[in-house]
Amino acid sequence: MKKFIAAFALLLAFISCKNKSEPTDTIEPVDIIKNNIATELLEVGCYSYNGNKNTITFEITDIDFSVKGKLNYHLAEKDSNTGTFEGFLIDDVVLGDYTFQSEGTTSKREVIFKIVNGQLIEGFGPLDEDGICFVNTDHVTYTPTMPLAKTKCPK
Repeated sequence: MKKFIAAFALLLAFISCKNKSEPTDTIEPVDIIKNNIATELLEVGCYSYNGNKNTITFEITDIDFSVKGKLNYHLAEKDSNTGTFEGFLIDDVVLGDYTFQSEGTTSKREVIFKIVNGQLIEGFGPLDEDGICFVNTDHVTYTPTMPLAKTKCPK
């Protein structure tokens, strides 16, 4: 029951990110929860990219009614971001909130990944005026330049 309440609360947080003036299709919480049971598309464990002086690691620690994990970005000539992820698996898309530390400041933003051939491909698109939530997740572009592949987790 606690997981259901947590999943529902997270769903409400995502809904609050949506622009209220635009008409949107509604997704019932029950439909999302049915699609969030662990599937062969996404596994608990580590996914990473390491190349061109860039490293991204996403350790998925729990897939139940929500997806939880640790997400870290170490991009060339940029400050590192280290934080946590909590979101949902909806069909072949992982969408959620990334709460992270960078330069001693805690921030939050929405991140999205599409699962393609067992890899996580990050999506990018216009964000709201606060730079936290996607304006419309249907208009996200998935760029396969830094795909996260399933790897062994570091100990």
